Amino acid sequence: MTVSKPIPFEARASLRIPLVSANVQAGFPSPADDHMERSLDLNEHLVKNPASTFFVRVQGDSMRDAGISAGDILVVDRSVEAGDRQIVVAMLDGEFTVKRLRKRGGGVFLEAENNAYPPIAVGENQELVIWGAVTFVIHQPR
Repeated sequence: MTVSKPIPFEARASLRIPLVSANVQAGFPSPADDHMERSLDLNEHLVKNPASTFFVRVQGDSMRDAGISAGDILVVDRSVEAGDRQIVVAMLDGEFTVKRLRKRGGGVFLEAENNAYPPIAVGENQELVIWGAVTFVIHQPR
């Protein structure tokens, strides 16, 4: 699974969208118009560190079991320290990818979330740069 060239975050304007204070049931419908509470700015919820945040679009299906599909947009924060089991955007030998970072037995691995793809053991002669941790996935419902 690869990702597009990073797109930096630019907070040009605030776009406030009404936020419904009632919980939405996945069963019996409930009228929500009576529960409008305040507005919501997605920048406030998706971008914690604007100076270190960027977006990438996903290509491929290696992360499908983590809920990441082709065409999704990832919100990536470079200020979040990438630890074991974190989903990251990385550059391995000059190629961008999104994978789960695994650190075990003294080794570093990039693991797909699709059994069709084997884990990538990062060798000592390979260049691995972690660009940032994936903090949110934006996609249309399927």
